[in-house]
Amino acid sequence: MFERLPTPWGLVRLGVAPDHPKLKTVSRAFERIAEKPGFRFLGNVEIGRDLGHADLARLYDGVVYAVGAQTDRRLGIPGEDLPGSWAATEFVAWYNGHPDYQQLAFDLGVDRAVVVGVGNVALDVARMLALTPEELGPTDTADAAIAAICGADIREIVVVGRRGPAQAAFTTPELAELGELAGADVIVDAADLDGAAATDTNSERNLEVLREFAAREPAGKPKRVVLEFFRSPVAIHGTERVESVELVRNVLDADGRAVATDERETLECGLVFRSVGYRGVELPGVPFDEKAGIIPNEDGRVAPGVYVAGWIKRAPTGVIGTNKKDATETVEHLLGDLRDAPRKGAAAADVDALLDERGVRRVVYDGWLAIDEQERGAGEPLGRPRVKLCTWDELLAASERLHSAT
Repeated sequence: MFERLPTPWGLVRLGVAPDHPKLKTVSRAFERIAEKPGFRFLGNVEIGRDLGHADLARLYDGVVYAVGAQTDRRLGIPGEDLPGSWAATEFVAWYNGHPDYQQLAFDLGVDRAVVVGVGNVALDVARMLALTPEELGPTDTADAAIAAICGADIREIVVVGRRGPAQAAFTTPELAELGELAGADVIVDAADLDGAAATDTNSERNLEVLREFAAREPAGKPKRVVLEFFRSPVAIHGTERVESVELVRNVLDADGRAVATDERETLECGLVFRSVGYRGVELPGVPFDEKAGIIPNEDGRVAPGVYVAGWIKRAPTGVIGTNKKDATETVEHLLGDLRDAPRKGAAAADVDALLDERGVRRVVYDGWLAIDEQERGAGEPLGRPRVKLCTWDELLAASERLHSAT
């Protein structure tokens, strides 16, 4: 398993919201696999920089690319690049302690933040901004993010969706969580729910929750999370930084598509988080479908010996359970191809020799265990699952300390 970062488990560590610890327990399944003979973790190795596709194809009988969708989709509107306008992926990576994003400076000293998008990541961003110190304290949120969020001036978080509540992509448990926030009222305009018809079981349950929110009397909590539907941003305004976002009111056509009307409104805000989708990134030497943002494949097979799984295979849709089924399909093709294929004959020593020749400072699994032990040890006296090491230097230094079990 090659990983660009010094730490394994991808989005379990760096994407799942810190206040969702149960979701992170899926890493236990990975840990059981990592203990099996023949598994090797090689972290701090970037494919395309330290090793190329040709190297992998020469050394391995089968290569599976499971690199996800690493960049965000753009809104394509004026003002999108103003300071204070951020991709949701940047904010999520920052508060989760991703070492590439700790230099970012999120100015949370504003009254209102706008989150564009109605998927689970958009709700994560809104919820994280609304958490109280007591709710953040027991999590593995990066320390700098805890300090910034607890010291923020934000009083209102507005979540904007271009279509109606029945078309929202978030799942019901994540939506219902908003109603449990200790320090924020959730506000839904009942008029947005008029005539909304469920399209599937998830949207039916979402509508039930939204109607319950709409019927609530605000409790006067310090913050408000406002869900607004049938609106699209058409411009972000400001001179030196974000000062407002201009929204157009939409209606749905017969096919359920959002169609802009002549009605517009300007919402003052100091922050905009864009969460309107993700797309894959091309890897050198690997086929890439620029329009779809995926590695082109047939049911996970790119070519005999080369495979894909997850979002780089099918585009950014679905959740952890979707990926499990998706991976099963890919592995069935891989095993089928390997049954009759000649073996390359390369060994672990050949991989190590190539990495040594190129001067790659790699992190093996014991190195990750050393990081894990240090983080958990720092978190235990604080009642936290871990205190994350958030810089490359800290992570690499910790990985090189001898693990107590070795």
